[in-house]
Amino acid sequence: MIPTDPTPVKLFCGILYSDNELLQKAVWLLKERYGDIDYKSKMFPFDMTSYYETEMGSPIYRVFYSFTRLINPKLLAQIKIECNRIEDDLAHDNQRKVNLDPGYMDYDKVVLASAKYKGHKIYLDFGIYADPTLRYEKGHYTPGEWCFPDFKTGLYEKDFMEIRAKYKDQLKNILKQS
Repeated sequence: MIPTDPTPVKLFCGILYSDNELLQKAVWLLKERYGDIDYKSKMFPFDMTSYYETEMGSPIYRVFYSFTRLINPKLLAQIKIECNRIEDDLAHDNQRKVNLDPGYMDYDKVVLASAKYKGHKIYLDFGIYADPTLRYEKGHYTPGEWCFPDFKTGLYEKDFMEIRAKYKDQLKNILKQS
């Protein structure tokens, strides 16, 4: 079988933050790099762990943004590195104040970028791994046994379903044009 280019995927970014002004700066920098935003979730309290509180303060919130432009999935590692630079640029006294978790969605899954190795993750490039976090099947998302506790709750499923609907419409429009 002859290899083919992958189907474009939907880029999104999950953002942990405790300072709304820094969130807005991070979003502006993301838009500058990845283009227009076509979806913003509501603000979710991030209270399932206190892991980030020493660094970021509290309360901490999570919000998701997706981007209009579809990408090649091979770009995920590079995007994670760029997001790490944004985190560094917005840090105070070497403490992150925003945590950017880029990922992508295709028809079947939600994949997050990670700099941490675990057995289920797949190495991409630049020290970055693909973390297959959610699997889409039979009309909803199923979390992997290894995924973060807040993803396991299904708290974000409505948002990922809305992003998925946008993604499906975009792919239909691409197919019409070809």
